[in-house]
Amino acid sequence: MYPTTPDSRYFVVKGRLWRCTNPALSEDVRQRLVVQLMAARREVKAAKASGDDRELTVAREHVQAAKVALGERGPVWWNDGSPDFNKRQVANTPYAEWYRSLSTNR
Repeated sequence: MYPTTPDSRYFVVKGRLWRCTNPALSEDVRQRLVVQLMAARREVKAAKASGDDRELTVAREHVQAAKVALGERGPVWWNDGSPDFNKRQVANTPYAEWYRSLSTNR
């Protein structure tokens, strides 16, 4: 399990922040979108194997659409005006002190 920021907006992998799924999505909607995302990722794999650049572009568009619908990309799902730190090194964000405290607590 990856650590999640105290505000539940991001999880951290290898020192990088990744935006969490929008918690306001119903479980049914979230599950449907995850199924779509997994199918799109399989499309990417198949397109890479086939060498078809057009197919790969379309498959990546499907991944992007699912990620945006989940709230993991695109407009942020929170409304307090806080900036998005998605894909940033946690050490270069306001979450740096929190993250450092995790290693001292382990």
